[in-house]
Amino acid sequence: MSSIRVFRDEVPTLDVPQMIEVDRLMTEFYGITLLQMMENAGRCLAVLARDRFLDGNPQGKVVALLVGKGHNGGGALVAARRLINWGARVQIYLSHPPEALNSATAQQYQTLSAMGATFSPAEHLPERLEGELIIDGLIGYRLMGDPQGVIKNFIEWANRQTAPTLALDTPSGIELTAGQVHSPAIKARATLTLALPKKGLYEEAVQRYRGELYLGDISVPRVLYANPGLEIKVPDLFTESDVLRLP
Repeated sequence: MSSIRVFRDEVPTLDVPQMIEVDRLMTEFYGITLLQMMENAGRCLAVLARDRFLDGNPQGKVVALLVGKGHNGGGALVAARRLINWGARVQIYLSHPPEALNSATAQQYQTLSAMGATFSPAEHLPERLEGELIIDGLIGYRLMGDPQGVIKNFIEWANRQTAPTLALDTPSGIELTAGQVHSPAIKARATLTLALPKKGLYEEAVQRYRGELYLGDISVPRVLYANPGLEIKVPDLFTESDVLRLP
């Protein structure tokens, strides 16, 4: 039985400066650490991957994860850990060597390494993925400019595959404040955005890239949204499910 629920009421949106403020308040005022948020994001991502793309049973299914060096990559690594625990055959491709990962993402890498997970660089990507799903954990909501180098290569590779792509927070290559599609950009079958949906995800040009839109609970206190600078009224979103399908 799927743990995903459809939320049909209106959901408020955030722009990028507001999301940056949410992240700041979470850590500096409410004491909810980046690792806690990352864990929640990755758990929701794994649940969505299982229930939407892996027929509710990851056992033996092949999932390729494209992992950037930042927080988006850390969330993808949390999802990888859970999918491994559920029996999936996980392939993890890093955009940067382990020593270049930021501290929180490096901690997720160390945990997976202790579990015996293996990691591959971009040059080891197969020409064609024989698997059920690709997870895009390359770039989060702070994109600036067109993706370059290995990130560009990852995006172009994912877009050539027949397996669907599930993006974390936003498809890599999408700038969310103005809803601008950079070149290249991930063409996702579905996107799991976090906390509240970002305004740019509703732009017509972006909708063709983000696919189905889902919302994941990263444990933002509802009272946080009443802070000066935000002052957003948020309904009860996650009373029935940690992952919601948005219309």
